[in-house]
Amino acid sequence: MSIPDPQPGAAAPPPQDQPALADLAARWVRWVAAHRRPADPIADKYGRHAGHHQPADVWFLAGSYGGSVQRQCVLPAGRPLFFPAFSWWQVGRGAGPAQPTPGATGHAQVDGVPVALTPAGSAEPFPVRGFFNNIVTTWPWPIPVSCWGLWALVPPLTPGRHELAFGGTDGGRFWVEAQYLIDAR
Repeated sequence: MSIPDPQPGAAAPPPQDQPALADLAARWVRWVAAHRRPADPIADKYGRHAGHHQPADVWFLAGSYGGSVQRQCVLPAGRPLFFPAFSWWQVGRGAGPAQPTPGATGHAQVDGVPVALTPAGSAEPFPVRGFFNNIVTTWPWPIPVSCWGLWALVPPLTPGRHELAFGGTDGGRFWVEAQYLIDAR
C-alpha cells in the first residue's frame, strides 16, 4: 500500500492508534447513515449539510462517490476533524471485516501542509442503524457493516479560514477528491 510521505520539512503528526481510528471510522459510517438521501453528506455538492448530525467531540467530513467536489462549511473551533481520503464499507451478515484495498493511495493537506493518513478498518462488523433509504444500509433497523479506509485525524484548527483538500484512489479507475473552504469559529 502506498501512502505519500509528507513534503520535506513539513511536520507530520505522530502515528494514530489504529483501534481508536477504527472506532472513529465506525462512528463516521454511522454519521453517514444518519442522513436521508437529500441531505447525504457524500452527495452534498456545496457543504450545506456538513453540520447535520455532527457529534460534540469531533467534526466529520465526507468525500464523494467518485470524482471531485468543492464545499464550504463553518465548524466550531476546537474540534478535531476526521475524514477518509479513501474508504469503502460492506453491508450484511457473514461478510466479515472489510479487507484493505491493496492499491489504495490517498493524500490530504490543510493550508498546504500535508496531513498523515492511516489505514484502518473495523476488526468486526458493527451495527449501523439509519433512516429508511439511507445510503449505507438502506434499512431503518440495525444492519452489520464493516469498513476500511485511509483516514485522517486533524487536530483542531485555529479560528479563521482554512483550506482542506483530500482524496484517494483504489489504484484503478475509481478516485475521489474533496476540497473544503472551512471557516472555524
